[in-house]
Amino acid sequence: MSFSVVIPARYAANRLPGKPLLDIAGKPMLQHTYEQAMASAAEQVYIATDDERIKQVAEDFGASVFMTSPEHRSGTDRIQEVAEQLKLAGEQVLVNVQADEPLLPPVAIDQVADNLQQHPQVGIATLCEPITAQEEIEDPHAVKVVMDKEGLALYFSRATIPHQASASAKNCFRHVGIYAYRVAVLNRFVKWPVSELEISEKLEQLRALYNGIRIHVAISTEQIPAGIDTQRDLEAVRAFLASNQGRKQ
Repeated sequence: MSFSVVIPARYAANRLPGKPLLDIAGKPMLQHTYEQAMASAAEQVYIATDDERIKQVAEDFGASVFMTSPEHRSGTDRIQEVAEQLKLAGEQVLVNVQADEPLLPPVAIDQVADNLQQHPQVGIATLCEPITAQEEIEDPHAVKVVMDKEGLALYFSRATIPHQASASAKNCFRHVGIYAYRVAVLNRFVKWPVSELEISEKLEQLRALYNGIRIHVAISTEQIPAGIDTQRDLEAVRAFLASNQGRKQ
């Protein structure tokens, strides 16, 4: 299994400005995510940004950083520019790890890369987890996904799907924002206009579905904590890591 990881990181954020650099247990959020990626089977881990502040911090903790265009509308566009700068062949695999996933287990990174390589008919692979809390089913920050019997994505939405799903349902899944791409698909993705579905849901993976790209969705083999999207999420992760550090002392 051969793949590399790219972590796209933007300074601007609607809810948490400067999010990648926010302190969590004495380190910037981005460093936690980078260290999780480094613990995976990835051959290389890169950070892609358009901000000099992020570049400086990332280089200070030893990361390889690519400066990319500030005009990119999504992390996927940013990752494709890295692939272009590296002159990667179309069959090579890149895994997109979101900068705001500081607790992402390294095994999840390996799983999504392996899933893509095990399914040659698909262009993108990602992960999901069963939803067990009614509050999460109804939360628009929790992206839901519905798959067919082969594990191929039918749709992603911030709405409750399937309709009237409950916490006891066996077919309600939270999408985990990690992707493995074939570089050839990335090169096609950036040439497509943003679809109406993508605009409506604010979910860039819908651009791929809209244009006929198959997305394989596997249930994660390890529980994956939610990423950081709000101040409440940030405080929860800070408390979790502080508690872990306390137990180790």
